[in-house]
Amino acid sequence: MSDPTRKPVLIDLALQGGGAHGAFTWGVLDRLLEVPWGRLDGISGTSAGAMNAAVLAHGLLEGGREGAKAALEAFWRRVSNAALLSPFQRGPLEILTGRWTLDHSPVFIMSDLASRVLSPYDYSLQGANPLRRILEESVDFGRLNAAPIKLFVTATNVRTGRGRIFRNADLSPDALLASACLPTLFQAVEIDGEAYWDGGYTGNPTITPLVRECDSTDTILVQINPIERPGVPRTAAEIHNRLNEVAFNAPLMKELRMAALLRRVADPGSGEGRVWSKMRIHRISSTMMTDLSASSKLLAEWAFLCMLRDEGRRAADEFLDAHGDDVGVRSTYDLDELIEGF
Repeated sequence: MSDPTRKPVLIDLALQGGGAHGAFTWGVLDRLLEVPWGRLDGISGTSAGAMNAAVLAHGLLEGGREGAKAALEAFWRRVSNAALLSPFQRGPLEILTGRWTLDHSPVFIMSDLASRVLSPYDYSLQGANPLRRILEESVDFGRLNAAPIKLFVTATNVRTGRGRIFRNADLSPDALLASACLPTLFQAVEIDGEAYWDGGYTGNPTITPLVRECDSTDTILVQINPIERPGVPRTAAEIHNRLNEVAFNAPLMKELRMAALLRRVADPGSGEGRVWSKMRIHRISSTMMTDLSASSKLLAEWAFLCMLRDEGRRAADEFLDAHGDDVGVRSTYDLDELIEGF
């Protein structure tokens, strides 16, 4: 892994969305940018994953790897500063016990209940998303087409229910806000006469363009939504949390199962078959994410974001120690187990 003579390996990244939990991905990216043999080819991202991808690409243009690391930190610092005035804050008991949750916050509970009976169209907050200003300050969208990596950002077309992929030349603050637009919190984002919601409903993230449009044959999935949880959820909050995880993981799992089947049946001699048969998948994740509830995705305290960043760096270190030498050689995430029983 640390061999200075190792030849460069082209790598794609697939970055999940998950609100403030995207700071875990920040940490993973921060560590991967320090790997001398890693050469980023493409990044597919949804919601917070899309924002991490765009900020990283902007930073690379501004100052190479160190510029990317600095841009990511500056972005998440802006997110934290903007959240200082947010009504979603931990209570004294959570602060005293060191619990990162809003599950007992009266404001969060009222907001959650209100979202069941009120629509974002019932109150006039369109354009009030503070992330717009943060994105405009963090990314020079006019230069992204010159970025050294291909970007793929997923949003969900409200009318058709299908995902749309925004590429470098298409990216704008609206495209990233569309990718992160939760329909119970924000009005749909309109682009070119079409309305869009969160891309997690159709691709979290989308893998196909990485396989078809990039030269790399290695994709590292950075997963922040747990696939498995022990036990059965009992409380209303636990059930709601697990339903969200299953729903936002479903498009990804479906696409990975499709990839596993294509690898089994694809003709390695044909153009399309050769692409799928050569694909190698890796995954970076953390069991710590199962300890966090859905409500903490709205928490943006700097200490919380830094804790997630540090866990992301640790998880990336663990992956590199265990599988760094496998990247460019073999898959380390067993896709075949995803189709067992199907």
